[in-house]
Amino acid sequence: MARVRLTVAVVLVCMSLVAAVVYLTHGAHVTPARRVSLTPSSIDPVPLPLQGSKLRIAVGAIISPAESLTFYEDMFDYIGEKLGRSVEMVLRKTYTEVNFLLKERRIDAAFVCSRPYVEGHRDFGMELLCAPVCFGKTEYHSYLIVHKDSSIEKLEDLRGKVFAFSDPLSNTGMLVPVCALARMGETPESFFRKHIFTYSHDNSIRSVAEKFVDGAAVDSLIWEYLNAKGQQWPAQTRIIDKSEPFGIPPLVVSPDIDSELKEELSLAFLNMHKYPRGREILDRVLIDRFTEIEDGAYDSIREMETLARDARSEK
Repeated sequence: MARVRLTVAVVLVCMSLVAAVVYLTHGAHVTPARRVSLTPSSIDPVPLPLQGSKLRIAVGAIISPAESLTFYEDMFDYIGEKLGRSVEMVLRKTYTEVNFLLKERRIDAAFVCSRPYVEGHRDFGMELLCAPVCFGKTEYHSYLIVHKDSSIEKLEDLRGKVFAFSDPLSNTGMLVPVCALARMGETPESFFRKHIFTYSHDNSIRSVAEKFVDGAAVDSLIWEYLNAKGQQWPAQTRIIDKSEPFGIPPLVVSPDIDSELKEELSLAFLNMHKYPRGREILDRVLIDRFTEIEDGAYDSIREMETLARDARSEK
């Protein structure tokens, strides 16, 4: 009889534990996480539904999704609080996809690379909203990097090697090295044994660090940011060339954006450094402040596009 009572007691205890787990996992109130779009491979032809007062800000493939969350999430929360709106971060794999979403007015604003801005401005009138000031400048460079133990010292030494570009529309991660090759009378196909696209600058840095490729062209701001944060991959690479300066990757909007929203969004970013929490967030991502920037800052990229196009037509 005692054994039976003990068995019944054990069963009751187990049933209580199961009930508790069911309640905690299904019955208890759980605050849903903010939705982040991480599907990059294709663009849904059906327009996104209207989001009311929600702001949708896209981030191009400057850094990988995990790093993008670290870099932008607090900033977007802050901007949303200033404007009294929730902000949805929209991530896409390629710059082309981000430009398409902005052209179709499926997003309100986007952080893009300099060259996608040039293309978007030419294609559908993409407008500059503001730009970050980093290390006291609104300029950045393309770094040509190799593994720290590599004997490679210059671009010419990469002939017949494996090379990583970031995105087909990237300035620092594609256009700059392609133009350098064009000046040598070469193309990526004729010069490298193989070349790949990593679709983010941190992925390119890691590819070099792990010796998956022999070299890569990367955004100087991303390399410096990751290096300052003590991440292991930049420490395994070496910079063998630094390009001329270019206009820094900006924050852009559609030409059809509501004028009042554009003004509110601009002021929120331009004044961010004036407030303690805004200053703290900017310091964390190594941005001094945001400032206005002129279209002419990107003219050198337009000149390089012409050079690359002419070199291709001559082949």
